[in-house]
Amino acid sequence: MPHFTNKKIIVLLVGTILLVALISFSLRDRQNATLPEQFIKDSVGLAQSIVAKPANYITGIFQNIQSLLNTYEENQRLKTRLEDFAVLQAEVNTLKSENEQLRELLNNEDSLRDYEPLRATVIARNPDQWEEKIIINKGSTHGVEKNMAVITTKGLIGKISLVTPFTSEVELLYTNNPNFRVSAVVQSEKNVAYGLIEGYDEERNELILKRIDSSLEINKGDKVVTSGLGGIFPKGILIGEITEVTTEDFGLTKMAYIKPAADFSMLEKVIVAKRSATVIDGSDGEGTNADLTNNTGIPGEGEEE
Repeated sequence: MPHFTNKKIIVLLVGTILLVALISFSLRDRQNATLPEQFIKDSVGLAQSIVAKPANYITGIFQNIQSLLNTYEENQRLKTRLEDFAVLQAEVNTLKSENEQLRELLNNEDSLRDYEPLRATVIARNPDQWEEKIIINKGSTHGVEKNMAVITTKGLIGKISLVTPFTSEVELLYTNNPNFRVSAVVQSEKNVAYGLIEGYDEERNELILKRIDSSLEINKGDKVVTSGLGGIFPKGILIGEITEVTTEDFGLTKMAYIKPAADFSMLEKVIVAKRSATVIDGSDGEGTNADLTNNTGIPGEGEEE
């Protein structure tokens, strides 16, 4: 083993004493740091700030990306819920509308009397004959026959013109067919006036009620309903409302323009009036010239013998 000299021992002791003194001095509760301490602390702090800023920036970027991803996922979930809500709302509105239509159809069934109501749905409409014909989903297998009346919750719309086993064609009141006529009654406050719906005015988009007795007073706003004469159209079905009254045939008869009660542009649910009574071939038929314009209210009276 090497032998320590006295000089080395003295240096070692002095160094130990100085080290202990420095440690004791650094552990004291002091207000100010020494220059070496300040240098070391400043160096360490600078190094930490240099390293910490990029690290914090990168950490912030990852946090922002994660936040965006969470926001995107939440947004997608909310969109899905909104879409589901929109679909549900549409279904509720559809069911509500159908419920109201069915209620009105049930209320109208009471006015069919000697007719058996058959509910049907419009399944097709020819663009070339938009105002004249529609196709419904009931046919001969359901008991539908030609010339049966067809109505909606608002009023009369036409009659069956063609029947197949599972579908039927409905000729609307707006048809250009000159043989399509409906025996009608004007419900005036002072009297009851009979007439015939014969065609419609394309410019006014209204039905024409002809052959009204000139001695009877009818006015704008009077309601027009089916008379029931002829046995095709049930009695008391609303047709529309008078908008104007004029004279024809040199003042011998009156003519009125009728605004239809039914909306012919929005036909969805309809009722076919299946006849359960004997049908009389009157003015509601095809091509008949029977005169049913008298105001006696007696079915068949006024027809040619």
